[in-house]
Amino acid sequence: MSENLPKTMRAIAIGEDKTPDSLFIEETALPSYGDDEILVRIGAAGVNRGDCMQRIGFYPPPPGASHIMGLEFSGTVVAMGKNVDTWQIGDRVAALVAGGGYADYATVHQHHALPVPEDMSLTDAAALPETIFTVWANVFEGGALQSGETLLIHGGSSGIGTTAIQMAKHFGAKVIVTAGSPEKCAACLDLGADLAIDYKSQDFVEACDSFTQGQGVNVILDMVGGEYVNRNIQATAIGGRIVNIAHMAGFETQVNFLPVMLKRLTLTASTLRARPTEEKTRLTKAVAKKIWPSLGVSVKPVVDSVVPLAEAGKAHARMETSQHIGKIILDCQ
Repeated sequence: MSENLPKTMRAIAIGEDKTPDSLFIEETALPSYGDDEILVRIGAAGVNRGDCMQRIGFYPPPPGASHIMGLEFSGTVVAMGKNVDTWQIGDRVAALVAGGGYADYATVHQHHALPVPEDMSLTDAAALPETIFTVWANVFEGGALQSGETLLIHGGSSGIGTTAIQMAKHFGAKVIVTAGSPEKCAACLDLGADLAIDYKSQDFVEACDSFTQGQGVNVILDMVGGEYVNRNIQATAIGGRIVNIAHMAGFETQVNFLPVMLKRLTLTASTLRARPTEEKTRLTKAVAKKIWPSLGVSVKPVVDSVVPLAEAGKAHARMETSQHIGKIILDCQ
């Protein structure tokens, strides 16, 4: 089932020197869709650090996934496989995928897509899948955050951070964030954070200790790694949970496990990209039930900037400055 479709499409390719400026538009064949997949005409795609890592060669797509960058997109269903019974041609969807978002068209399993709210633009919708899925899987499932507990978010002004603030507050938690400037701290407070720490001028361990009156934080969402690992251990409460989703400061460090034992801490980490189809289906159902109905009310997209698909290099360059607040979006229309 399909509308009249072109045989080729635009997609972003990576040049030999793998810099942001090396990204360029190429013409390539439309992706083929399986019996359980939908083909989506992409309206907008989210830009993520994983895309930058893929560009430089450190985060290749899993086997079977598109080689084209792009882990999330929103758009309109234009074709579908014979087993698809969830969607119709013309439906607007948003999806988290293992690749393919930096293009005019992409495929996704029918059970991995979610409906775009009627009053939401495709640009805003593209800012949601990667952040919401990541926060749900890591903060609420991996970290088991509960109402009344305190969550510390490193990188509070990032796309994931701005979403994590809103989701944690929605479920009744207290939120502390770290960010790299007064402007970023102010943005986090505006989103509902209870305390924003400028990590360039404040010690987050001391600030967390003061805020919690010496009890420590219950859950930490960390994308820094490196020397933050031991400082996170210092900042946690008895029974605390530390979840790593990235290691921007390095994957290796020495850890003193005595306080881990004494505090009965849980240290865990995860990625979403390579999870099996069944696990992604389960996560999509959980997000659809627990978070998606709150979109536009207590959980809203935070968009830093919108860049045309053909200028994807500018989006990567801005991402790598870490000056953005919220999500950087590619306009693929």
